[in-house]
Amino acid sequence: MSTVSGQAAPITTVHAAELLTATTVPASDAPGSTPEVAGSSPADAAAQHAADVPSRSVWVSRTIRVASVAAAIGLWQMLTVGDVRAGLRFDTLPTVTEIVAEFGEHLGTGQYYLDVAQSLIRIVTGFGLAAVVGVLAGIGLGRSRLLADVFGSLAELIRPIPAIALVPVAILLFPSDESGIVFITFTASLFPVLVSTRHATRALPTIWEDAIRTLGASRREVLTRVVVPGILPGVFSGLSVGMGVAWICLISAEMISGRLGIGYRTWQSYTIVDYPAVFVGMITIGVLGFLTSGIVELAGRRVTRWLPREVAS
Repeated sequence: MSTVSGQAAPITTVHAAELLTATTVPASDAPGSTPEVAGSSPADAAAQHAADVPSRSVWVSRTIRVASVAAAIGLWQMLTVGDVRAGLRFDTLPTVTEIVAEFGEHLGTGQYYLDVAQSLIRIVTGFGLAAVVGVLAGIGLGRSRLLADVFGSLAELIRPIPAIALVPVAILLFPSDESGIVFITFTASLFPVLVSTRHATRALPTIWEDAIRTLGASRREVLTRVVVPGILPGVFSGLSVGMGVAWICLISAEMISGRLGIGYRTWQSYTIVDYPAVFVGMITIGVLGFLTSGIVELAGRRVTRWLPREVAS
């Protein structure tokens, strides 16, 4: 590498990638490995293998998934229609047809969509804040011994407290129920993101940072070109867990102190003994949780598409 006046040339992405790649042993150089064809790479081999996998296997997998859900629904209908009592009292639960009819009635009302929108606004606000704060705090605690000494013990003391147990604190602390519910959602999803990011930051190989520093990288370049890309898989693992926990605590908070939302409406249905409506709320919660978790997972796959992935055979 050429230098001017004794100073290292500015670092580039190409230089960093070449040096980081040089710190690993090529697969073809490992003892007992099979030499690769000239011009080929592991990524090319994986792509070729993926192209060879019949698309039929994908449809088989999807068919099995749909069939398993359909079988569960069919079993539910059979047990409830038959008023089965085999340890569990299925005769007290609504049938699938009753739930479907109730769902149709809900879809025809504006109140249902208002509740869904209110819950989504709360989950997006609380989870979004938790994602930003959790990632930044996780990187700070993972890289700074001072921050870890000052805030690490405090975080570990608060982390075991269930977020739903903070409802009385939220009621006293915030002037409105809406702010308190967002606070509960934020607290619930914060620690999975923070802990996962902290562990991912500490697990980064130090040789990566040392390699890029030899090219004259600044602290900012180390963060943006080594730390952030390196911790992305761990970050999205924490985000996925945090999304699920956020929904659990959001619904619980809405049941306790909400005025609108799926959780509040589900609890109200229970108090008036409208059990089909209760199951409508439960199904809605499950679908919304499934969709939002899928969005997080899809975003993670897109952002970390440079990672090698196993292809099912």
